[in-house]
Amino acid sequence: MNERKQIIERLTGVQSSKRNYYTELKKTIIEMKKKNMQLEIINDVMKSLNVEMSMDEMLKNIMDKLLTIFPFDRISLATCKGEELILSNVYPKSLDYIKRGSLLNKEHSLYWKVINSQQMMYYTIQQEGEIESYVETKILQKNGIKTILLFPLFGKGKVVGILSFGSIGTITNEESDIAFLQQLSDHFGVCLENARLYNEVLNSKKQWEDTFRAVVDMILVVDLNGNILKVNDAAKQYFQLSEDNLSHKNICHLFSDNNDILQLLTDCCNTKEAAYQEINLANHTIFETFSNPIFNEEKQMYGVILYLKDVSEKRRIEAQLIHSGKLAAIGELAAGIAHELNNPLTAILGNSQLLLRNTNHDELSHKLYNDINNCGKRCKNIIQNLLTFSRQDEYLFQECSVNEAVDQILSLIGYQIEMQHINIVVKQEANLPKINGSLQQIGQIVINLVLNAKDSFENTKVRQKKIIVQTKSRKEEGKKWVYLTVQDNGNGICEDHLLEIFNPFFTTKQVGKGTGLGLSVSLGIAQAHSGSIEVMSVLGKGSKFILRLPSNQ
Repeated sequence: MNERKQIIERLTGVQSSKRNYYTELKKTIIEMKKKNMQLEIINDVMKSLNVEMSMDEMLKNIMDKLLTIFPFDRISLATCKGEELILSNVYPKSLDYIKRGSLLNKEHSLYWKVINSQQMMYYTIQQEGEIESYVETKILQKNGIKTILLFPLFGKGKVVGILSFGSIGTITNEESDIAFLQQLSDHFGVCLENARLYNEVLNSKKQWEDTFRAVVDMILVVDLNGNILKVNDAAKQYFQLSEDNLSHKNICHLFSDNNDILQLLTDCCNTKEAAYQEINLANHTIFETFSNPIFNEEKQMYGVILYLKDVSEKRRIEAQLIHSGKLAAIGELAAGIAHELNNPLTAILGNSQLLLRNTNHDELSHKLYNDINNCGKRCKNIIQNLLTFSRQDEYLFQECSVNEAVDQILSLIGYQIEMQHINIVVKQEANLPKINGSLQQIGQIVINLVLNAKDSFENTKVRQKKIIVQTKSRKEEGKKWVYLTVQDNGNGICEDHLLEIFNPFFTTKQVGKGTGLGLSVSLGIAQAHSGSIEVMSVLGKGSKFILRLPSNQ
């Protein structure tokens, strides 16, 4: 029975049909697997469009999957930069037959031929003596590559690179395979262009952030509610901020004691225009402050840029220039007065000395002549000190005494102060160490401090008005320092004003009675001598200013 069945199947061709069926089925399954792998490769390339994967990793992933359906041994990427073509990536690196980063010559080049034609190229490496030879041929042969496929990569309608597939064997030139590789190359071209644009954005962002951080002036970006969005390094350092404590930080927290900045921001938000104001912060610094509105593409304001520039040193120099101009005018006036006064003083001193010689010490007239001679000498010293103080020559630092500066200044203004019923008490250390500095500039500090002490008695009910001028030395941290203290029992200074008295042009005096430059200039001179000025004051009880200078010893 079985034999009859087998004979019938042979006669009818049933077995042959089964074999053909299974053969076709197997072939179909292989084709389906190949198509699935192709779709998977395309999908991987599309996933990489987020440009988080490097080109080396991308080529490796593509190559590993291509090997399951194509006999490829090498994949490479060359990118266009301007008019140049650069080999940027090769996988595997063992077949890096041209060094990465190398420029590919235009003459007799396979790659440039593809760029110029903007068409894919299927090329089989022939033996020596071939009709058309390319510069890449010998290098390809050296690495055993026999067949190569090259596909142009397009971005915005132009070629941006070349993707090549090489094999040590023969690659089939089937239309379906070429169509798939062309599709893969198109997706890869999009990915390459997106990566380029992404890197440009990253570089632009980095350059902007580097510039933002490098600005030496403070920059703060806030929203319309005053919440801080971003600050540069200068602002972080000044306010001692970090990225952690920036979140949920409001501008009001940084400037809680300064309504000027908050008002500046409010004005900018209300007017939607840039605003400017010069403000004083709590640490004796002056800032030029600018607030500029920020608008989005719809012209809607969403924030404010606050820009603060420290101009304390600039204002101090300006104050010194103004003060120097005044001193120059005083110097010219003093020089003219000196010439006018020296002539009569010479006659007064000369005649008084002649009269003194012709009178006896016991005579009443001798005492009168002696008073005339002493007053003449005093006038001569006053004129000399005035000329010395207002001299506008270049100040040269040399060894000088703070005691001498005090004596010169008190000889100028001491009588004027005493006429206002103010008692001046001078306490000088006998062997006060000398300093390296300018006697005229130290004298300028003395006169500013003493005149301020005098002015502190205006509208005061103190019965015994007193100014104490004291000099002494002290050794601190292995170095000797010279101290000048000017203390009064006048009106004193309120706590709020103590933070601002060294700012240029700050004054509590009435209009026309003060410029607000004295203490600012004095502080600048002290700092130029590597010293400092400190102040202690209680409102209604008086003030004490302490000048501290390094000695030569």
